[in-house]
Amino acid sequence: MEQLRIGVIGLGWRSGFTRYFHQPDGRSVVVAGADLNPERLVKFRERINPEAFVTTDYRELLERKDIDAVVITSPDHCHDEHAIAALSAGKHVYCEKPLAITVERCDRILEAWRRSGKHFMIGFNMRYMNMYQTMKDIIDSGDIGEVKAVWVHHFVGLGSDYYYHSWHANSRNTTSLLLQKASHDIDLIHWFAGRYTKKVSAFGGLDYFGGGKSNDLTCPSCPDKNSCPEYRSGPLVQCAFREEIDVEDNNMVLMELEGGIKASYMQCHFTPDYQRKYTVIGTHGRIENDELTQRVYLKTRKSNTWKELADRVYEIKKAEGSHNGADPKICEDFVNMVLDGKEPVADAVAGRMSIAVGCAATESLRSGGKVVMVKEPEPWMLDKQRLIPLQQGGNMH
Repeated sequence: MEQLRIGVIGLGWRSGFTRYFHQPDGRSVVVAGADLNPERLVKFRERINPEAFVTTDYRELLERKDIDAVVITSPDHCHDEHAIAALSAGKHVYCEKPLAITVERCDRILEAWRRSGKHFMIGFNMRYMNMYQTMKDIIDSGDIGEVKAVWVHHFVGLGSDYYYHSWHANSRNTTSLLLQKASHDIDLIHWFAGRYTKKVSAFGGLDYFGGGKSNDLTCPSCPDKNSCPEYRSGPLVQCAFREEIDVEDNNMVLMELEGGIKASYMQCHFTPDYQRKYTVIGTHGRIENDELTQRVYLKTRKSNTWKELADRVYEIKKAEGSHNGADPKICEDFVNMVLDGKEPVADAVAGRMSIAVGCAATESLRSGGKVVMVKEPEPWMLDKQRLIPLQQGGNMH
């Protein structure tokens, strides 16, 4: 195979990044799309490929022999259905984060992947951002010594726009935003520390959004639209104070990782700004990022080695493409994985473990902050040799 032929399931906002897959003169081309909304099928053709096959039934897409791989950008609660169906149909799969909305659903996906003989990638595009790749490189260099603590402050200044005006605000669709939104951050904590989380304790609440408004109320029809700070006129206009909203907008999570590493994660959806602040502390120093200035700061402590001689500032270079240049990189990585057998930056088990932590934290905060053990992965998931697909004679390319 010289060119990967790709179909896309779920043509909402996130599917826009699939334009990086459509390289008719390159190594991949987008040939099909599926979505329940016919208007999205039209926009998909206009935006990606005017000659693409489109359908409102994803199963028709999976039946096509001219599709080698499937990109899943459907709503979170649909990921397991779509991923398992695609793998069972003999397609390679790229699945957007979060992998699924329960650990059990994640495990079903991983089992289907193991049996399929196909490649699978989870969409952790933050691992591809210059900022966080730089931090990972500094950690791996040993400049801050052995990692002992990771702190994350997540200011989600656009929480209303991204989540509370849409389906994300109901737990039946997301479990909680410690999956949908925090899966990136939990994964980076694991990536930076080189360890998975063992147990968590969390506190959270619905401190701003939600309330007693009618579930069918929209911003344009609201009598308070001229005074409401959350009034919106865009495509997402469900009332952010409607009664059905039940996912917390203010969360704090404490984690203990393998090896006793400590981590914390704080997430708030009604702050005035949007940024993530990471602090990673090691035995020789610490690093901290600033997304607003696009810098990473390295500070050292006395260690009786050359590492204590200087503090450093890294100026992060701008990268072309959406999500700070991560989206084109992750698309290229998926194509290289399928066509060349290249190992991805994030394996499928990492996707499962971020959800396992998010689910444990959600259980903890909804039961008063009790300590909850994270559901451990099956032994085969951690054994690189046993990740070889079970299918007899499975063709990895």
